[in-house]
Amino acid sequence: MRLCARYRKLMAAGKPKVVAVTAIAREMAAFLWAIGQEVVAPTAKP
Repeated sequence: MRLCARYRKLMAAGKPKVVAVTAIAREMAAFLWAIGQEVVAPTAKP
């Protein structure tokens, strides 16, 4: 919901659609990267 509100705010500010979409995509990618850094992959047992 936060990213949706951010997208709407960027569009209302007159930013080009490609700029707004890119900003949201970068934020989502950073969020997913941070999750990946926190999660510990389980080790395989032989």
